[in-house]
Amino acid sequence: MPELPDIVVYIEALESRVLGERVTGMRVASPSVLRTYDPPYDTPVGKTVTAIQRVGKRIAIELDRGDIHLVFHLMIAGRLRWEPPGKAIPKKVGLAAVDFDAGSLVLTEQGTHKRAGIWLFDDWDGVSSLDRGGVEPLEVSLEEFAAALRAENRTLKRALTDPRIFSGIGNAYSDEILWTARLSPVKRTSQLDDQEVQQLHEAVVASLNGWTDSLRAEVGRDWPKKVTAFRDDMAVHGKYGQDCPRCGSRVQRIVYASNETNYCATCQTGGKLLADRSLSRLLKGDWPKTIEELEG
Repeated sequence: MPELPDIVVYIEALESRVLGERVTGMRVASPSVLRTYDPPYDTPVGKTVTAIQRVGKRIAIELDRGDIHLVFHLMIAGRLRWEPPGKAIPKKVGLAAVDFDAGSLVLTEQGTHKRAGIWLFDDWDGVSSLDRGGVEPLEVSLEEFAAALRAENRTLKRALTDPRIFSGIGNAYSDEILWTARLSPVKRTSQLDDQEVQQLHEAVVASLNGWTDSLRAEVGRDWPKKVTAFRDDMAVHGKYGQDCPRCGSRVQRIVYASNETNYCATCQTGGKLLADRSLSRLLKGDWPKTIEELEG
């Protein structure tokens, strides 16, 4: 799922192309992508883009200074393409397109589960109703960050990825943040001392800003075409079994449902292996407890 750095770069690419431009057409290939019916889907036609902003992991496009708001949520597999004006929506993966004189913004989604969505609202209250309420991790002070983190006793992984606590952080960047902070993904927020909270706050800021800058440099003036949760220069996310770039130990994982958490046992858990549900059920008492036992 595109997260804060990816969404920011999408918005910057959009701003350079459509800010101040008039919508010339709205095309919908898959009606299920529309999550609202009033105002009608073609209401944006003839209106001008006056602002674009991020709402959590959503992109909100303001038209005619708040007269209408067009909101995209890409979910896991949704992506945005910038194509020549009026280019046909791809048959298998295309969902919808917003046309401008300079080009067409096309929403696509790979896979059979169509989760990406488009909302239309005639006021900001509608957009706000989609916001889960998490604080902006790059805008709050250390004290505000600590208060949000400690509001509920959660594991650090769940706290970072809960949109009611922090806005815009998902599975991929939370792994990188925790690796940077040298903190276990399953440590409880109630167990953190003030120094660890500061470490985590600094890691959040450094990781999100660092990845945003990296993506900006990669895209340049082009369109973001390689929006992915698995990047070659990530330290641990998606790197199970590979060497940790800091200590050389093999990256470990916790598998749950269709997702997984990646971490370095040496750097983050004092060498302790966290139980992987799928393997620990199989191995039971033979499941190794430390990185030394696993490698032995």
